[in-house]
Amino acid sequence: MKALVYGGPESRSWRDVPDPAVKDPEDAIVRVDAVTICGTDLHILRGDVPEVEHGRVLGHEAVGTVLDVGSNVRTVEPGQRVLVSCISSCGRCAPCREGRQGQCLGGGGWVLGHLIDGTQAEMVRVPFADHSLHAVPENVSSEDAAMLADILPTAYEVGVLAGAVSPGDTVVIVGAGPIGLAAITTARLYSPSRIVVVDPAASRREQALAAGADRALSPEEDVPAAVEALTGGRGADVAIEAVGIPSTFELCTELVRPGGHVANVGVHGAPATLHLERLWIRDVTITTGLVDTRTTPLLMRLLSEGKISVEGLCTHRFGLHEMQDAYDAFSRPDESGSLKVVLFGDAT
Repeated sequence: MKALVYGGPESRSWRDVPDPAVKDPEDAIVRVDAVTICGTDLHILRGDVPEVEHGRVLGHEAVGTVLDVGSNVRTVEPGQRVLVSCISSCGRCAPCREGRQGQCLGGGGWVLGHLIDGTQAEMVRVPFADHSLHAVPENVSSEDAAMLADILPTAYEVGVLAGAVSPGDTVVIVGAGPIGLAAITTARLYSPSRIVVVDPAASRREQALAAGADRALSPEEDVPAAVEALTGGRGADVAIEAVGIPSTFELCTELVRPGGHVANVGVHGAPATLHLERLWIRDVTITTGLVDTRTTPLLMRLLSEGKISVEGLCTHRFGLHEMQDAYDAFSRPDESGSLKVVLFGDAT
């Protein structure tokens, strides 16, 4: 089969690799019908995730059709359309039983495209299939379902839930890429009084407003002053960092009110300064985390019932064999205007 293979920093190739096969009784083999590229894949290609070995097939989010299952798989079967979650879960260890599947100690967690071969391929082996695959309702398209493999649960769990967004809150989201837009969608479930988005790209600020933000600011503006004016001098109840660079994290700590929450969602490849000399007295809660995907079934149900929308998140579509072109578009959003890109296999 063909797959996108990591060759070291700034090196990727679309080439032939061996077909995956069931190795463990809990495995499933899934034909990839729709797959996306994540900002984390770009971090890998920049060398920010040294655990990824040369020769690894990248990718950790997809929708596909089950081709084969191991002898111990009980809840999925060949021919079924499924969402391949970015997190694999053994379902047995203490973290999994606590709902912290991202910290799985039984061989799961974020392994696809990281520690084992991933989804940017014609087929993928998914470990712990019973806990790591989700049935896709007939009325949900593969493109829309792919948004639930990573960005929707990540924004919801690591941003909205960890940030304790509540009715009436002022929520500031720094970054209007796919994660930031997904944070707008899922924050709106809790009826905040206003959502303010900060992003340097005019096109992304426009998309944020279309997604439900009340105000979109450029970082070239005096953002702290604008947030103070909107909140009567208090500051944001919740500041969600959705970029992954030091300046955006540090901005969030400036914008949050005393007693507020900073929820860091972005993947950081460089240190950020934590100004404890200013924060210690202000009762600020700072959270970080890897998504657990425990909310994926809920989000799938809300999507199927029309309670949430992922419209506008996918801006570019390619054939699976156009993987290199898709990476070029996704990695240059200022030129391409890309948010999420989705690639479709021949069967779709």
